Amino acid sequence: MSRPQVAVLDYGSGNLRSVVRAVERAGADVALVSDREAAQSADGLVVPGVGAFAACMAGLAAVQGARIIGSRLAGGRPVLGICVGMQVLFERGIEHGVTTDGCGEWPGVVDRIDGDVVPHMGWNTVEPPSDSAMFAGVDHERFYFVHSYAARAWTLEAQPPFVQPLVTWTRYGADRFVSAVENGPLWATQFHPEKSGDAGATLLRNWLATLR
Repeated sequence: MSRPQVAVLDYGSGNLRSVVRAVERAGADVALVSDREAAQSADGLVVPGVGAFAACMAGLAAVQGARIIGSRLAGGRPVLGICVGMQVLFERGIEHGVTTDGCGEWPGVVDRIDGDVVPHMGWNTVEPPSDSAMFAGVDHERFYFVHSYAARAWTLEAQPPFVQPLVTWTRYGADRFVSAVENGPLWATQFHPEKSGDAGATLLRNWLATLR
């Protein structure tokens, strides 16, 4: 069986090479691309992201990232968002009092988490739904987080014939935030699977299995 072809979207965000290597090790042929046609034609598209919401949205705008994501999803073609690459899928982000429009794939706001120590940096557990395909085999494992902002509420209620997204949560002190979403062809994680050891590798293999 041939390996799936995955594009990692290069829009000026950091941490790209580690994502490429992790997806390659999980079993895909991976290309780092900023070209719209290459991003559209791949079996799967990864949207990574580190840093500020506004800076990531500016980078996405420069390569028509929101249009690429929307077009792929309209055709049922898989997309995986990671860290800020997940955050920008929401309607907007608020950082330091500045509101920035996101890609708008999901309703909701990304804002600062409420914890004794921010950023939230290190290993933490997740609370996935029992029927999660993303966390198959790793539902009791820890994953690596580095972030100060997250979506702290989920408001999307899918109406038939659409299937309700599967939302995974993580607790940090007294706060609780969305740490992963499975929404048809759109998957996303607030944590970094590429930095999460064997558990992250299994999660990436679970995603690659959806591309076949």
